Amino acid sequence: MPELGKGGNTALGAGPVTMELYAEGDTVDLSALLVAADGRVRSDDDLVFYNQPSAESGAVRHLPADSDGPERVVVDPAALPADVDRVVLVASCDPDDVTRTFREVRNVRVSAAQSGAETVLFRPPALTDGERAVLLTELYRRGTAWKLRAIGQGYADGLAGLATDFGIEVAEADDVPAAQGVPAAPEGVPAAREGVPAAAEPGSTPATGPAPASAPVRPSLVKPPLGRISLDKGSQVSLSMDKGDRDLVVTVALEWDGGSDRRRQKGADLDLYALFVPAGKALRGALEPGSLVKSGHSPQGRPVLPGGEPAPGKGNGKKKGGQADVVYYRQLGSLTERPHIRLDGDSRVPGREAVRIVRPDEQGYVLLCAYSAVSNGFGSFRSFGAKVVVDDGRGSTVTVPLYENTKTRYWVAIALVDFTSADGAAIHHIEAYSARMTERRPVLHPDGTIEMNAGPVEFKRR
Repeated sequence: MPELGKGGNTALGAGPVTMELYAEGDTVDLSALLVAADGRVRSDDDLVFYNQPSAESGAVRHLPADSDGPERVVVDPAALPADVDRVVLVASCDPDDVTRTFREVRNVRVSAAQSGAETVLFRPPALTDGERAVLLTELYRRGTAWKLRAIGQGYADGLAGLATDFGIEVAEADDVPAAQGVPAAPEGVPAAREGVPAAAEPGSTPATGPAPASAPVRPSLVKPPLGRISLDKGSQVSLSMDKGDRDLVVTVALEWDGGSDRRRQKGADLDLYALFVPAGKALRGALEPGSLVKSGHSPQGRPVLPGGEPAPGKGNGKKKGGQADVVYYRQLGSLTERPHIRLDGDSRVPGREAVRIVRPDEQGYVLLCAYSAVSNGFGSFRSFGAKVVVDDGRGSTVTVPLYENTKTRYWVAIALVDFTSADGAAIHHIEAYSARMTERRPVLHPDGTIEMNAGPVEFKRR
């Protein structure tokens, strides 16, 4: 496909343009600004992003990453009013964590696709000076036509600072909503009711004239909850969270219904294992967290936390006797002390086993696995109706289903929760099975990679 260099431009044809953002490493967000000829937005409504996904009756739309593709912005130039001179696309790091920069992001690229035309690609230069946002491209008017220009300009102040420079007032996460209508009455004076003025202080002159206008609603960078979603095979999604929130409890459950009466009669004892790497031992390696690796993998990378001292080359689950970093029916864990992960108990009939996870600032990677205590791994995990459900208690519930029908497998690594993610926690669909008739537990390495058939063997006694 054609590729633009920085500053390059190309003519656009008729019809909507779909701009897609790709990146590796830390999560980045895509947004768009509708800009007038004076280089500024016309109002706060001209920022299109995850909390304000549309402008000008859908002429510019933000679409989150889903099964149809990565995060994208769709622009229909023909539907834009004459006072919109250009539409600027922006990629930005997590607005709630000022330590996140594009140093942690690799291979950023944006594509522009139109029906009947070749897709155009642009790769901005590497951003290594602490930039937290980058102006990617802009669609701009040239007479009656539209063109696409590659920009690639880094920005240190992130989306909030960039939007402010374009004339948008952004509400920060800790903003207190402005009082609307009349101010609060002094102590001892009745407050106003809707449509009725507040009582005046003794000796004062009643106010006259129209009531003050309501304060404008400014775009908020606080991400909304996901609602209820289910992951496709091999996909991932991010939960936005404040990692310093001491009240946050993430519940991760293994649920199964036995699948059928015949399955239930033969027994349906599945067990949830939560293998974990604490934040202090977690590494950022060359491979994406959740990647499957072979025997001999030696985790390399830099510590996630400053001053972290991980043990190179050692993975979770390789210590004999089951004393590795794992929570399961024999090591229930704790919420009040490390690891701040606890299993609620052992269910030997179809139902549910759950772990609760607190202190996300102390978590690195958590791998959710299921073990089949049914004779010889009878039946596939899918045939028992097994799935993992992640609930943050704040309006986001993510189901991680199984898609494969495998037999005589004792282990399945179902989902990885990556608390090192810039957005808060990234949930990866894994679905990796042990070899046939192998009882060795999976291994979670300090860099978030997964090695099957490599951990200890431990038989469950009934």
